[in-house]
Amino acid sequence: MNQLDFLVLTLTLLSIVTFGVWKTRGQGNLESYLLGDHRMKWSTIGLSVMATQASAITFISTPGQAYESGMGFVQNYFGLPLALIIVSVFFIPIYFKLKVYTAYEYLERRFDLKTRMFGAFLFLIQRGLAAGITIYAPSLILSTILEWNLSYTIFGTGILVIIYTVSGGTKAVSITQKQQMGVIMGGMFVAFGYILSYVTDFISLTEAIDVAGILGKTDAIDFDFSFEKRYTIWSGLMAGLVLQLSYFGTDQSQVQRYLAGKNIKESRMGLMFNAILKIPMQFFVLFVGVMVYVFYIFYTPPIHFNEKSLLVIKESVARDQFIAIENSYNDLILKRKNLTLSYTEESSTIKKSQLKDDLINIDARQEVLRNNVKDLITKVDPELSTKDSDYVFLTFILDYLPNGFIGLLIAVILSASMSSTSSELNSLASTSTVDLYQRIIKRKDTDKNYLSASKWITFIWGVLAIIFAFIASDSENLIETVNIIGSVFYGTILGIFLVAFFIKRVRGNAVFIAAIIAESMVIACHFLNVNGYFTIGYLWYNAIGAFVTVIIAWLLSFLEGKSL
Repeated sequence: MNQLDFLVLTLTLLSIVTFGVWKTRGQGNLESYLLGDHRMKWSTIGLSVMATQASAITFISTPGQAYESGMGFVQNYFGLPLALIIVSVFFIPIYFKLKVYTAYEYLERRFDLKTRMFGAFLFLIQRGLAAGITIYAPSLILSTILEWNLSYTIFGTGILVIIYTVSGGTKAVSITQKQQMGVIMGGMFVAFGYILSYVTDFISLTEAIDVAGILGKTDAIDFDFSFEKRYTIWSGLMAGLVLQLSYFGTDQSQVQRYLAGKNIKESRMGLMFNAILKIPMQFFVLFVGVMVYVFYIFYTPPIHFNEKSLLVIKESVARDQFIAIENSYNDLILKRKNLTLSYTEESSTIKKSQLKDDLINIDARQEVLRNNVKDLITKVDPELSTKDSDYVFLTFILDYLPNGFIGLLIAVILSASMSSTSSELNSLASTSTVDLYQRIIKRKDTDKNYLSASKWITFIWGVLAIIFAFIASDSENLIETVNIIGSVFYGTILGIFLVAFFIKRVRGNAVFIAAIIAESMVIACHFLNVNGYFTIGYLWYNAIGAFVTVIIAWLLSFLEGKSL
């Protein structure tokens, strides 16, 4: 990055933060701080909800996910439109009618205090961990680009978000997210334009999509009904529906966005905005990753995108072995380029089919060599991370975008991180203040003191998120890690709310016991899954948690009725 990039980056971020703090100055009560005085319009709600989801992880990890595995990840979101319709019809009216600050307040009114505390506890765990990952992602970028110490970068990034989140609360978060989404989408379109300009120097866009399809990168839908696969249309429509329903209906980071709406209509319109645009946005980000893959057919990619890991190998006794693997890899790159050009120029169906097979074979051999390098990294230093998918898009930005635009794209990624992290801290503070501090610790206090406590709690959660960020480096892919964390907890939380809404006979003890059993089963399932005892796509954790909670709660209520 040169001085122009630093200037663009600094001015973009400072303008967003300054504007948010200035627009939200002078907030004097808890309702204003946590719910923005219920003045948010549907456009602000819609953009805020979308920005909360679109973290730095989305724009770092998702293109890398597409580069490695294709566009199948988009199936994760197929249940989202239906989930948002259900939330709009059933959840929003109840929340507004009861005038709650958090979703978990409703659980006490419907069941009892312990159920409310358990729901809040599960949310705080999963969202607190996720907040750490959303801080780690941009810190990784800055430390890589500027060669800063990663620990210091994590700390500095976290402090920047804490400042305007503590100062402005929900209103600051929502207002700044509007500007952040503008920067995010503008920057991604700029990046996509440059990718296309490079690719179309060799082949057309249609041909690029065809080549990507041959190599399995455009397969967005998998109809295989297999519990072992992470992403299929069935896991997206069923288990993904549960995940999205829990996320939008019970996760305070989302609930708080639409509870700030002027009325039910504005909140519903904000969610429908997301129902229409979320899948296309996610599809676009994945497609950017696919085009980066095609780009690297014509421009030599690194055999491993984590430069720090490569540096360790190059300075070790395995250097000669690495060079041999890298030379073989570069030979295959050249062959793949020539085969691709021959394929796009060939008119004979028979010859085209043969070239297609050759391309698939070359691609598979390249992947073997990439895995060989990962094995070599592990042999040299078992503690060294072999992941590199999170560096793919970043490498393209740094190596091929012109000065000024690099600063803009880094601002895009940092803006995304700031928007998501601020929403997470804001929701963590709301739940901690309303569901724990106000309900358990200090039942009777002034609104001024509650406001002060909420700001201090926001700060504390910011510090904890920074601490959680230090352990995020162990994850293989950040976007998947966030979804796995959510899937471990979301199903059980949703199960509690489904019982609350639709099974009136169930009381507090039954649903509380059912939720504990369900969450224990999900955690056990995840443990067995990651340790190789069986294989199941993590999206199904959501369905297991929700289903078990509902069924056991119903059975226990039935038994309670029999015993009376």
